[in-house]
Order: sequence, then C-alpha cells, then structure tokens
Amino acid sequence: MSFKTKKYQIIRKALSPQFANFIFNYMLLQRDAVDWMIKNNKVSPTNPFIGSRVDEQVPGCYTKYADWVMETLLQYMRPIMKTKTGMDLVPTYSYTRLYEKGNILKRHKDRPSCEISTTLHLGGDEWPIFLDPSGQDFVLDEYKNIHKPGAPKGVRVDLKIGDMLIYSGCELEHWREPFQGNVCSQVFLHYNHANGPFAKTNFYDKRAVLGIPVFPPDSLNDENKK
Repeated sequence: MSFKTKKYQIIRKALSPQFANFIFNYMLLQRDAVDWMIKNNKVSPTNPFIGSRVDEQVPGCYTKYADWVMETLLQYMRPIMKTKTGMDLVPTYSYTRLYEKGNILKRHKDRPSCEISTTLHLGGDEWPIFLDPSGQDFVLDEYKNIHKPGAPKGVRVDLKIGDMLIYSGCELEHWREPFQGNVCSQVFLHYNHANGPFAKTNFYDKRAVLGIPVFPPDSLNDENKK
C-alpha cells in the first residue's frame, strides 16, 4: 500500500548504515562537548546554536534544532520524499534527539510544520515507534500522558540504522514506550505540502533561511542594545 493510502511508509536503508553511524557519532561528540561547556560556564545553556537538554516532549535528552548537517540532510532527502509520497514538498525544519535510558515519547500529533515527517534512525540502540493509522484523536493531555479510554495500541515500526519512517505527523498519533536501551539517536525531517494550507505561511518554519535557529522575539534587539 502507498503512503497516500496508509499515511505512513517505511524506507529501508534511506541512508547507508555507515553514513548514518557517522552522523550518530557526530551527535554524540556534540552532546558531550556541549555538556562540558555548559558545566564549565564556557557557554550559556540558552544559546540557540548549541542544542539543549530542555525538551518539553522528552525532558532531559539532548536535542538540536536546525543543526547544519541535519538541515543539509533535510534538503538532500527532499527528492526521495517527493517520490515516496507523490507530493511536491517544501522543507520546514530538522530536529535531532539523543534519547537516553528511561526516556519516553508521549502519544501526540505534531504541529503544522510537521505535515509530512520522517524519523530516521541514526545509531545506538533500536527503539520502536508506534502509529495509530486511524487518524482519530485519543490524546486528552499530551504532557500528562492522558488518553481517552480504548485508545488503540497502534502499529509498531522497528527501524534499523539508516532506516526511515515517513508519516503524516499532523494526522496520525505517534509515540514511543519507555526506552530500555542506553542511547538512541533519531533525526526528524519535516516538510509541508507545497500546495497545502501551511506552505506559504510556514516556509522554513517561519525562518529566513534554513540552518538558523528560531530566535526569541527580542533577542536581536537585545543584542543591538549591547
């Protein structure tokens, strides 16, 4: 069955395992370097260019919005995404996580920038993702992990290093059970339908160009005052 029918599709070896593992080790190095710099007061923990351990969905894991390697990957994968989905797509943003033991991704749907999304397994221990293909809304409170009674258990998707899942992030609830491994890295590549309702107003996730973070509203003004 096609992506248009199921609203999701698995792409095996979207990246070679060797290349995916290279990016995984790049993220491990980045996380360790950032942790050291913050611990030793070499950089502000709120610096938008270095990543963060403040993530509302998965507290405590290291995350990076719009890493330059991942934004390049966002562009690189666009032709493949267009072929697999049968849609003309525009990129919005990339987001990378290094999950650690005990992390959980609660059941949720995504915001408009994630209309067509991927999760690509870069390395570490495998951690299945679950999808509810019904498209119904069962989440009552995402952050408290409260659902309506009778929420389906969903379809389990297992990804090996380099494998990628394409899914309709705004339509299908998705989640991960508590992580039992040591570390797992996933990069999320997000797109909008070029002819859809979000493409023009949400281009590049409302950024001027790819590769830059989303700055707080007054950050540039504050910088100019110094």
